[in-house]
Amino acid sequence: MYKEFYGLKEFPFALTPDPRFIYFTPSHAEAMANLHYGIESGKGLIVVTGEVGTGKTTVLRWIMQRLERTVLVGYIFNPRLSVPEFYRYLSSPTLLNIQGWENKADLLTALGQILESRHRRGLRTVLIIDEAQALSLNVLEEIRLLSNFETNSAKLLQIVLTGQPELRNVLNDVRLRQLKQRVALRCEIRPLPNVEETERYITTRLRVAGAERTDIFTPSAIDFIFRCSEGIPRQINNLCDNALIAGFAAREQTISRAIVEEVAETLDLLPSGPGDASDAGDGDRSSVLTEEGRAELWAAGEGTTEDDEPSLAHAGRRTMG
Repeated sequence: MYKEFYGLKEFPFALTPDPRFIYFTPSHAEAMANLHYGIESGKGLIVVTGEVGTGKTTVLRWIMQRLERTVLVGYIFNPRLSVPEFYRYLSSPTLLNIQGWENKADLLTALGQILESRHRRGLRTVLIIDEAQALSLNVLEEIRLLSNFETNSAKLLQIVLTGQPELRNVLNDVRLRQLKQRVALRCEIRPLPNVEETERYITTRLRVAGAERTDIFTPSAIDFIFRCSEGIPRQINNLCDNALIAGFAAREQTISRAIVEEVAETLDLLPSGPGDASDAGDGDRSSVLTEEGRAELWAAGEGTTEDDEPSLAHAGRRTMG
């Protein structure tokens, strides 16, 4: 639709968790490091939490694509399962492929044999459960029992639970205190912290999409995208994609703040804090400087550090009003 108009080879802001478009914030890198270390070292139970839309599933898919063939991965993306359904899914050909069992005892015996055999050969077995905050207490208790497959020095099954911040509350349930004590590693994926990171995120995705130029969005547009999205990547993608559609319809080669404001209002994503939204009759609060002036300010900010004054973040807040 708008790809040719903006010189793109593919859509840069799709909402699907494509690992090719991953952007490594410090919290994303920390999550990657925890997953790599936990799986390689046989730590057992790893918990990754993050707000909706921060990229948890993208992180999982990125690391699953890069695991060696010696690592057998079972991935559960729909956690609303009963205990019997959980074990049937766990043993299915698409996951751990355990066949010929008639009851839970048979399944656990076969699973133990498979895990012990793989461990003796230096192989890893990993169970990843996404949206784990929706798991029932009964299934979580079964997961705890699965963590009992171990040797004197290592867990035979590595279990990764990822979910929204509510997962922390679930694990704090007194009925799951034994499971909570078995969590070896925890990490949190956080939203992008500031305008600078948002600009780099947008630029990265444009480059991966083959953009001929990365200044499609003006600095004031990116500033407003950050404020509307609160730094959540999925919201950024939604705003940017719809802004490109609107810009294409208006035959605008550059996406201005005005276009983003219109899109944000349509998506019900306008900032709600005092002074965030443009008051009627006040005009664009970022119009103190010309487009050229704001671009120069943005470029100057790229060379500053956190200790420099005025930094881009501070300057951006001043021009926001």
